[in-house]
Parts: sequence; structure tokens; C-alpha cells
Amino acid sequence: MDSLIGRWIVVMALVLCMAEATIFAQGVPPEEAAQRMTVAEGFEVKLVASEPLVRQPVAIDFDDRGRIWVMQYLQYPNPAGLKRVKVDQHTRSKYDRVPKPPPHGPKGADRLTILEDTDGDGHMDRAKDFVNGLNLASGFAFGHGGVFVLQAPYLLFYPDRNRDDLPDSDPEVLLRGFGMDDASSVANSLTFGPDGWLYGCQGSTVTAVIRGIKFVQAIWRYHPVSKKFELFAEGGGNMWGLDFDRHGNLLASTNVGGFTMLHMVQGGYYWKQFSKHGPLRNPYTFGYFNHMPHKNFRGGHVTVGGTLYQGDTFPEEMRNKYISTNLLSHEIHFHEIHPDGTSFRSAHGGELVKANDTWFAPNDLTVGPDGAVYFSDWHDKRTAHPNPDADWDRSNGRIFRVQAKGVRSEKHKDLLQMPSNQLVKMLNLSNEWYVRAARRELVSRGDQSIWPQLRKTILQNSNNRLVLNSLWTLASTGGLDQQTALKALTHQNEHIRAWTVRLLGDEQNISPPVTEQFNRLAKSDPSAIVRSQLASTAARIPAKQGLSIAHTILLRNADGKDPYIPLLLWWAVEQHAMSAIDDIEQRFVNKSAWQKSLIREEILNRLMQRLAVEATPRTLAVCKKLIESAPSSIDEQNLLTSLDAGLAMVSRRRIKKKRLEDRVPADLKQWLAEKWNKQPSNFTLIKLNGRLGNRAVADYALKVVTNDQTEQQQRRTMFNVLRQFGDASSIAPLLPLLAPHQPTWLKQAAMDVLARYDDERVGETLLKAYTDYDSNSRAYVRRVLFARPEWTKRFLTGIDGGMYDPREVSLGELNSLSAYKDESISELLTKHWGQINRSTAEQKITEIRRVRFNLKTTGDPKRGHGLFTKHCATCHQLFGEGKKLGPDLTTANRKDLNYLLESIINPNAFIRKEFVSSVVLTQDGRVLTGIIVKETPTQIVLADNKNKESTVRREDIEEIHNASVSLMPEDVLKPLKDQELRDLFSYLQSEGTNKH
Repeated sequence: MDSLIGRWIVVMALVLCMAEATIFAQGVPPEEAAQRMTVAEGFEVKLVASEPLVRQPVAIDFDDRGRIWVMQYLQYPNPAGLKRVKVDQHTRSKYDRVPKPPPHGPKGADRLTILEDTDGDGHMDRAKDFVNGLNLASGFAFGHGGVFVLQAPYLLFYPDRNRDDLPDSDPEVLLRGFGMDDASSVANSLTFGPDGWLYGCQGSTVTAVIRGIKFVQAIWRYHPVSKKFELFAEGGGNMWGLDFDRHGNLLASTNVGGFTMLHMVQGGYYWKQFSKHGPLRNPYTFGYFNHMPHKNFRGGHVTVGGTLYQGDTFPEEMRNKYISTNLLSHEIHFHEIHPDGTSFRSAHGGELVKANDTWFAPNDLTVGPDGAVYFSDWHDKRTAHPNPDADWDRSNGRIFRVQAKGVRSEKHKDLLQMPSNQLVKMLNLSNEWYVRAARRELVSRGDQSIWPQLRKTILQNSNNRLVLNSLWTLASTGGLDQQTALKALTHQNEHIRAWTVRLLGDEQNISPPVTEQFNRLAKSDPSAIVRSQLASTAARIPAKQGLSIAHTILLRNADGKDPYIPLLLWWAVEQHAMSAIDDIEQRFVNKSAWQKSLIREEILNRLMQRLAVEATPRTLAVCKKLIESAPSSIDEQNLLTSLDAGLAMVSRRRIKKKRLEDRVPADLKQWLAEKWNKQPSNFTLIKLNGRLGNRAVADYALKVVTNDQTEQQQRRTMFNVLRQFGDASSIAPLLPLLAPHQPTWLKQAAMDVLARYDDERVGETLLKAYTDYDSNSRAYVRRVLFARPEWTKRFLTGIDGGMYDPREVSLGELNSLSAYKDESISELLTKHWGQINRSTAEQKITEIRRVRFNLKTTGDPKRGHGLFTKHCATCHQLFGEGKKLGPDLTTANRKDLNYLLESIINPNAFIRKEFVSSVVLTQDGRVLTGIIVKETPTQIVLADNKNKESTVRREDIEEIHNASVSLMPEDVLKPLKDQELRDLFSYLQSEGTNKH
């Protein structure tokens, strides 16, 4: 299949070249590219470096001597020396082995290069490699007398203690296990935090396993001195870029449209494409943080390489702005950041640079020692990561510099020649580059003589920024003693107190005096920022201390409206809940806990669900006590809902094949049964009793659904109950509901229940009534029949006998039938439909030519809006309208006609991971096809190309694998007339303002 896709890519490229040759001409020369750029008023842009000195730049930074270093990602997208044994449709590759680290592993083309300006004209004219032969190397950072390098699956350290720009030895392997499935998502953005930890991102389509910790997208960190590794925060998009603001907050970039960044806090769990990338590592988070709310989003969905401007040469109004590259709009943007409780919200500030060149592909930026912003340009006609065998142009790459007009460059201060006490003085400079470089050099020196000076500043200086920088430097160099820390915990500045909490909590075992002070802060500190960090720290320290801190903050009842603190407090409680169940019961299972709205609204229902999931006699006994403590019927109902949600998560495999009802204490089961008798229509009590094996539940539901006098919504609800808790005794009473004269909704609801049973009566009834159904019901019947091989054969045999019309079977249905490895089904498919193949490459090329020719004339976006609603909105969203079963088109690369044509006409050429459909084979023989739109530890939910959802319990799944084709049909444009094509594309490429 790889070779077929490869041939398609090659042929497609040739045709697009012939169709519109100017698009694929070589990109503009470097100097002309700079001249083409439009720069914000008061700024100017200049070319700094270009090919042949720089090619495929992926990361740039300045060393202590003020020189630009660049990682050239020339090996992208495949590692050298490895054999790819598998590639899936979202371009994740599996290789025959894990390569050895350099220099023992395969030698690649990547290189870490030092650029120099020898004549002082601002343009780099000399390049030398610090190290070459790297193999998928994506990032680097300076510190500790050498250079840290990310080369998946390794974090490496190249010592260069004599600073001669040559590694002193082979690299030390610090970490191993980063994912290398997808070169566009590998670990990246190595950045030293102000606390001395080395931070990095990992993207969304690779899986890492490091020291037993398995994770996908996340912010991770490594401490070069203690050698500790940990996840700092989990979730996010395909992040590529992180930075720290003036208070040490971590901001990470994102590829999710409508947003530009995430504010990542210690121990935080964040949104990700759960249905596509799987659940969070902790299944008991019961909530997550989202992206930073953003106003007036501009450009495409890929924001890369963001940095906070903390230089001193831009106008003052630019200070602390978030500057980032927007890959798909070929621009550099800046954004405002405003406080929002303990987090932030952002807004588009403007375009710092517009390239006016579709080859401009900015992918990293940094602030230099001169206060200018430097940004790298991958420079390629491609903006997507298609088939891994695609031919990338590795001949070019650029680095540009944007600076305020009229700024004169000052001579670079050589930090290497400065004594340590002078480096300490640099912590007060307004140019953050020198502050970070000075701290980095002080850490590398390990000079303890600076500790008294730093401690004095922390305890006596009134300059909060200098105090915070001194605190970070003292901690990073190992000099933060308990006496200084205890005094810092009482500092008048909230950020200094919060950071002291964090630095002490990083040790994870805190002393009694520190514990006492933490409790004082939890009880009385006026700052939500301090309480937020206390909540994060409470999850890291032992249960007795952590629960005390979290509970004390909860009792203050002050943070219910904060965007972060409530969940951070829950995560602290959850971290210790099972190991300290007695403490949990004492603190939260009582009448007084209900009097605090923060506990009532954020903790107790989640705690009920967590206890229920554990499903031990002890935890379920606490569940019953918690319900009994509820002060009102509403609170009781909320707890019952949480109890049901928790029990629904319990897997039979997890409890060693024992029935759930056998694990639940008899008094709890009896209590729930009696509750239901008093409230027979209470849906939650119905589900709970059904889950615990109460046979009366199915009987009650069957009675409701077969009663024509019961209102429709109640019958629908009870159909759902039967789907979960019914058994084969339901078949006979439900068969009459399949009669052709019954309402369509009723037939379909009955089919959804009966589809669970491999019973001849069900198939026979549907096959006999098929021709008497309307067309919508017939399509629904086929969905049920085609889920089982025997019923499928009988239907196809009916076609063979002339009973059913083969023209009613869609191409999508035929493709799903190919999942059956059944010779008789294959023979019948071939007999009536021939070889079921998708369009050939030549046919797709012809279709592209046809559509492109028609689009030479303009269309009407207003009429196009109606066409989008009719043909596309079932699966796609644009300008907030439609469904998100497929990619959101609002932030897609819609302006690129080539991209649109290839994506629509050849949807199988490249399918993003989150939109690959799955084929599920159940233990009772059903075959279901669709996109996984929801996933929990106990079940998955599939949506087919009609957006019809099917829920399957994991314990019922025999096998699950990726489908070979996209849910999107290839011939979606063929029914459209020429003018309709023009109208639709006019709307697809519009800004959305003319749709009405």
C-alpha cells in the first residue's frame, strides 16, 4: 500500500505542476523574500542567513557568545539506517529496531550548526558544525558545560567544557524512550525553565515510554543534577514551542484552530483529541483544562514556536506580548495576554510580519541578545506532513531578524569572561536574554560564593523581579536552604511565595516546619496564585500533608470561580484518596462538608465516582455513607448519578471476571432497590439497579417500550436501558415493533436493541420486511444486517435472487463489507459489483483537472453556503456551522487550492490520525465501522458517515483496527453542476462574511 500511495503522490505532483506551473516554481530568492515582507509599522526585517549555510532549520537559539546556532532537520521525515515495517494512514511509522545513540547508531543528515557574521554586516557568512551525523534531531539547549540535544528516542548531552565548539566526548544518554513514530510530532523545544529543570514538548502522534512512564502529548522535564524525569503537564495539541513569562508561567503553542497557546501548570491535565489520541494517563481526572481563551483568532490552525517578548529594544507596548509563527498564513503574529483568575486569556494583537510568499514556512523564533526577534523559515511549498515517502525540498532554508527601526546594536557582553558576582548583577537587567544567560552560566559554574549575595537579595531587596530571579538562581545552583525558604514564604509578593512553595514541593518530602508554613498559607494566604501552587504541590507530597493542605484551601471556599484551582484541588484529593481512605472519609463524608460550595460542587460528586470505580467493599461502603450525608434530594440525586458513572467505568477484566453485583455490599443493593421502588421513573436509579443485576429493570423497560400509550421520549429512554441491561428474552416482544407500518423512529430504536443479538429471528424479520420499508429504513436495516456475516450473506443472496436492488448499496457500505474475510461474501460482491476499487490515480487526476478548469470562473459564496450545508456540514464545521466528525475547515489551509482539491478528491491519500475510521469486530460476530468519537476505559463510541453512533463495551470487542479508507466518499463533488462547484469553492475559500 505504501508504494501505491507513493505513486499517487508523485503523479499528483506532476499533474498539479502542469495544471498551474507557477505554484511549483522555485521559491523566491532569500534577499527578495525579505523585501517582499510586510512589517508592522515601526519595524524592519532583514535576512540573517540562508541556503546553502542553512537548510531545513527546525530550531534556532543564541549561545553565550551571541552566536546563532541552528538545528538543520535534513533527515526529516525518516530516520537513516532503519527499515520502516509499517506506516498507518496518519503517517505514523514503525521501524524494525530502535537505533543506537550516536555515534554508534545510523548516521543521519541532521546537523547542529554555528553561524557567524565575520564582517559585521548582520548577515551570517560562515558556518561550522558542532556535531553532524544526527538522525531526526529536533532541538537543543545550552547549559552545564555543554549542549543538550534531542534526537528521538534519546535526550543526549554533548560536553564542551573547554568551549572550543567541539564535543569533548561521545554524548551521554540522559533519557531514552521518546517516540519516533512521526517526525512532525517528536519531542522538541528544549528550554531551560527558571527553576533549573530542562523542559520539552512532545506532540500528539508519537508515544513515549520513559522510565516506565508512557505518554503521548505532554510537557515533560528533566533535572540535569538530580537526573529526575517527570511529566510536568499532560495533554494539549501537537505542541511545538514553549516559553516562560516574567513570573515563570509556562506557555506552550498549539496546532488547534481558534487558539494560540496553553497555560500549562504543574500537575495539570489538558484537553486533547481524546477520541483519537486516547484518554489521559489518569482515568480519574474527571475534568481537564482547555486552551487559553483567545479573541479574534487569525490565520491557520498551526501556531508554532511562541515566545514572550522580554527584550529591551521593541517599543514598551510590545513587552510581554506573545510572539508566534502562524505556519498556514505564512505570518508572524503577536498576541496580548490578560490575567483570568490564576490563568490567562489572549487576544490577537496584530501581524508583526507578513511574508507574502506561500513558500514561507516559519517554524521557530527566539529573542536574541540584541532584543531583536529572529525566526527560521523551513521554506517549502508543502505545509502538511503527507506520506512519509514524499519528496521534500532540502535545498533551502532561511533565518530572518525583525527589529524596531532606529535601534543601534550594542557590543555583545561576553558572559564567559565575567566573574560570578558580576553575572549576579545581570539578573536585574531589563533584557531577559542576558538574565537567562547569566543564570545558565552561574549554574554551569556551580560557584557557591554567590549564595550569600543571592540570599541577601531575596530577604532584603524590594525589587520583586530581581528577588524572583535571585530565588530561581539560588535554587538552580542548589543553594536554597530551609531558613531562606521559610522567610521567602512570607514575602509580600505573591509570585515569590508561590514559587517558593513550588521549589520546596519539588523535593516531594517536606520538613515539619515547611509543612506548618504551607498549612498557614493554605489557611490564610490572600493570593489565589499561591493557593493554586499549593494545590499542585499537595498532589506531589505525602498523603497526610497533601490532603491537609487541599482540605484547608477547600474549607476557605474562596476559589470556586477560578479557572484552575477547583480541578487542581480535586486532583490533589484524588491522588491520595485510595491510600488514605480513612482520612478521606473523615474530611469529606459529613454534614459540614456540604456547607462549603467548593466542596459540594467540585469534590463530592467526583469523589463518589472515584470511590465507585474502585468497587471494593470499603469504598462502596463509603459511597453509601456519602449518599446518606446528602442534605437535600438534589444533592442525593447528583451523588447517585456519580455513583452510576463510576460503576459504569468498572471493567469485568479489572475485577477478575467477577460480576459487579457480587462486589457490591448487600445493604447498598437493597437500599438502591428500595429507592427505585419509591421512584420508579428515576432513570439513574433504573440504571444503577440494572447495573447491579436487578432483573426487574429489563422487565420494566420492556413494558414501557411496548406500550403505545407511553410518550415517545420515555420509550426512547427505556430503549437505551434495554440496550444496556436487556437480554435475549426481549427479542420476541420487540419483533412486532419492526413491522413496516410502525413509526420510523420506533423501528430504528427496536433495531438498535435487537442488533445486539445474533438470533435468526431478528435477521429473518428484517430480511422479510426489507422491501416494504421506506428508503431511510432500508438503509438502517442494511446497517444492522451488514454488521453480521451470516445476515450479510443472506442479503447478498437475496440480491442474487432478484429480491433486493443492488443499486441501493452505497460504495461506503461495500467498502465496509470488504472487512469480512469470507470467500462467499467476496464472491457475491464481485459478481454484482465487480472489483470494488476506489478511483485510480488517473481518474483522480482527471477529476482535479475538471474541477480546476471550472473554478477559473468566480462563484457565489451565498449559494455556496447552502451547498456546504447540504453536502459537507454533516461531517465538517466551517465558521461554527456543521458537525466536527471530520476536520474543522475554518482553520484548515483553505486558501491553497491545491490542498483543497487533493483533500476532497483524494481523501484517502492522507488521513489525519484523529479522523481515521476504525473497524470493530465484536465477540458475537458483528463488524462495525466508523470514527471513534468517544473513548473510556470501558467502552468506545463509533460514528459512521451518517453520524449515527454505536456504543460498544470493550469487553465485547474481539479485534479493532484501522479501516483502509476514509469515511469521506471520493466522489463527493461529482453530483455538483459546474456553477455549483464554483459557488461551493467560493464559500470554502471565503472569510465567511458573505454566507447570508
